[in-house]
Amino acid sequence: MASSGDEGRVVVDLRSAAESAAGAGDEEAHATPVHEIESLCMRCGENGTTRLLLTLIPHFREVVLMSFSCPHCGERNNEIQFAGQLQPKGCCYRLEVPSGQREILNRQVVKSDSATIKIPELDFEIPPVAQRGKCSTVEGIIMRAADELQALQDERKKVDPLKAEAIDQFLLKLRSLGSGEAAFTFILDDPAGNSFIENPHAPSSDPLLSVRFYERTREQQAALGFLAEPEQPGEAVLPASAAGSSSGGLQSEPHGSVGALAGRRAIAQGNPDEVAAALCRYAAPEEVEVLPCRCGCGAECETRFFATKIPYFREVIVMATTCDICGYRNSELKPGGEIPAKGKKITLRVQNAKDLTRDVIKSDSASVQVPELELELASGTLGGMVTTVEGLIVKTCEALERIHGFQLGDSTLEWKKKKWEDFKDRLSKLLNLQEPWTLILDDGLAASFVAPATDKLEDDKQLIIEEYQRSWEQNEELGLNDMDTSSADQAYDTTNT
Repeated sequence: MASSGDEGRVVVDLRSAAESAAGAGDEEAHATPVHEIESLCMRCGENGTTRLLLTLIPHFREVVLMSFSCPHCGERNNEIQFAGQLQPKGCCYRLEVPSGQREILNRQVVKSDSATIKIPELDFEIPPVAQRGKCSTVEGIIMRAADELQALQDERKKVDPLKAEAIDQFLLKLRSLGSGEAAFTFILDDPAGNSFIENPHAPSSDPLLSVRFYERTREQQAALGFLAEPEQPGEAVLPASAAGSSSGGLQSEPHGSVGALAGRRAIAQGNPDEVAAALCRYAAPEEVEVLPCRCGCGAECETRFFATKIPYFREVIVMATTCDICGYRNSELKPGGEIPAKGKKITLRVQNAKDLTRDVIKSDSASVQVPELELELASGTLGGMVTTVEGLIVKTCEALERIHGFQLGDSTLEWKKKKWEDFKDRLSKLLNLQEPWTLILDDGLAASFVAPATDKLEDDKQLIIEEYQRSWEQNEELGLNDMDTSSADQAYDTTNT
């Protein structure tokens, strides 16, 4: 196996790796970061060579590129595996592919080992084990699936002719999608959050592409290697009435699933002390409570929380969790009280440096818009955070580069690079206040907040707060249409009377 490169570097960028490999002579062959391993060829049984390169795709992820070749039978294959950390949440990309638009089929797709691909129109699903991690296109994913189904057709015709005939008919439909002859929906669902579908319009939104981030289930956490202990009796503290009615004993919830333990639902991703200090400008905590919990590393830790009231906003609960064993730190802000009957749209006209320092609370359910940049982020894209106006825009752009910056590699077309450079120039002008600009937070749960610059909210002419009636689709997305609180309301009324 070759050495990992100069100065002990293990992860190198792709350009450096290519230049090192291309410029190395016979004596320098072992100085390249490419590792070679002799491995068995599953086609002919002879030994071939597997080459490994641990590299960093610019603005995307650390990955391991693997390529196998057999000199005896000519067998060749390659795949990609992610070497970096798993993302805090899973991601689900949904791409609408119209018929006759083959350019949509050429969009780049990064599929990790844990991703599932679905095409609802054909009731077709590619599970994670069927296709390993790879870099391809929408067309390439579909055609490879068709080729793998076609590979065993001769055997199926001998064993089960009826099933083979049905698969032949299905392959005709599948290949027609891969050639752009019919419209379909391409869904890429990855619990690890490490998959990606190209958005050629980035940083602007794409009407054909939507991205949704979600919390992983217990089963998904276990499959990805997270700590997801099975339910054990006696670990959770439940009321006596609940304990008496449970025949199977008490149940516990894994770390990151509910309530204060939901670390990946964090609103403030920064230092908990800084968040608490910022919020205490409005009201000091009367009392800090301590809740015992379990960290993701398995160690016991504590969550501290208190309730406070933010003027012009609402009552909130501030939570902070730290682990002395692994160093895990997390803080979050939960809105208190009932769910408001209406959503809220906050529009801020940024004109001076003081506006950039206004405090901002952005919840998970809020979308962000900057019309001057043609920038629009759907709800859940950034998660929630406590920051300032300037910090919100900077973190937005960092997230855009992380998600869409995969297109900024060595092979990117010049017009795409220029588009991002123009976007950054326009962003720099806005943050330098060379011209006024507008920040819009649209939150269906009315859980977001922008601090006013005056003592009276109505005197702040740059800040406009509008309430609106949520649509049925918004209530459905937020899970409010199926929420039934009649039993709780009846019990509450009975208690009060």
